[in-house]
Amino acid sequence: MSLQNFLRFILALGVCGTVSPVWAYDASPNISSGVDACANVIFSAFTPPPFSADKNNVEIAPKSEFSFLASKTALFPSITVKIKEEKVPVTVTPINNGFLVKGKIPASVSGSYIRLDIFAKGPSDCDKTDGWLLKVGK
Repeated sequence: MSLQNFLRFILALGVCGTVSPVWAYDASPNISSGVDACANVIFSAFTPPPFSADKNNVEIAPKSEFSFLASKTALFPSITVKIKEEKVPVTVTPINNGFLVKGKIPASVSGSYIRLDIFAKGPSDCDKTDGWLLKVGK
């Protein structure tokens, strides 16, 4: 190997060695972004089950009860439910692994498809949203 080829090899190694750590650099490794901070806030066990033309085409009545579970990482007082931008009264009960949230579909909502929008604050004051679709009869 000639001296010139050896120097090119060393130069190539030096360039690769200084560039690759820059690609892996995270400017703020200890600060979670809003999306990551709320990854542990989970909503589940939606009742009645979400409407689906293929799997669940059930129609529910106005004033029907709904419920879901929120994980314990959700901040208790921040859990809210909205239907068509109107806040729906809910009761939030602590249970073993989180919270049981219950409410009723308003009587004013009938003969349409609705989405129950769920909002909650999580760790580091992040916002978590979810929801499900229901078909409400007359």
